[in-house]
Amino acid sequence: MAELTLSNGATLYYEVQGEGPPLVLAAGLSGSATFWNPSVPELSKRFKVILHDHRGTGRSSLDRIEYSVPQMAGDVLALLDHLGIEKAHYVGHSTGGAMGQVLALDHPERIDRLCLSATWAGTDGYFQQLFRVRTETLSKLGPGAYLRANVLFLQPSFYLRDNPDAGKISDADAAKQIPVPEIVLSRIAAIMAHDRRKDLPALKHKTLVVGARDDAVTPAYLSEELGRLIPDAETVIFPNGGHFFPALHHARFREILTGFLLG
Repeated sequence: MAELTLSNGATLYYEVQGEGPPLVLAAGLSGSATFWNPSVPELSKRFKVILHDHRGTGRSSLDRIEYSVPQMAGDVLALLDHLGIEKAHYVGHSTGGAMGQVLALDHPERIDRLCLSATWAGTDGYFQQLFRVRTETLSKLGPGAYLRANVLFLQPSFYLRDNPDAGKISDADAAKQIPVPEIVLSRIAAIMAHDRRKDLPALKHKTLVVGARDDAVTPAYLSEELGRLIPDAETVIFPNGGHFFPALHHARFREILTGFLLG
């Protein structure tokens, strides 16, 4: 557990666990490295696992800037530079996957094998409408309503059936999780602007694309589109698990990921 001070004085919380080939795990919109907790103990037996809380989230500084996907990717490069790592495998989930596309396309020498999880090449009408609703919920109703609604977007129906208390988030707890809503709104605007469709056919990295058939945030057809756009990409669609399928089905996710990275 450590902090990196970036060029503008902002701080980036990060962790390095294990030994072996370097492997960056980048989370989604929430930005928290804890998303990967179910898989870190096993992955760190074979890889040097590098995790961070995105700038503006979690234990990193709450930097009030205009966020963009290239800026988020730049923070990953700054972290790799700080750690003296020239090239790393990269696994990006959702927003982290958009960052991975930027890294692989714009800084190809820094990325080894690439895994894009529950992410998108560019938005469409469904994605834009979903995130307009999420934006309105946060800006008009506040963090509590936003996080309670998020459970419906991020988890599959059977998860809420079996864990009915999952959506019971108090306004007080929500305010602690989202102390500066303007940062989340800026990060949402950043991901809504991401579109690398025209560039992805030139991507040269060995790539694994994974998604879930019942993902309500990044529907499976967005993962399938990535698989078609990226030359020779391997695409795996989980039958269920929602947007958070790598955490819900973490053993199977690790099996597929490890086979891809070491194969």
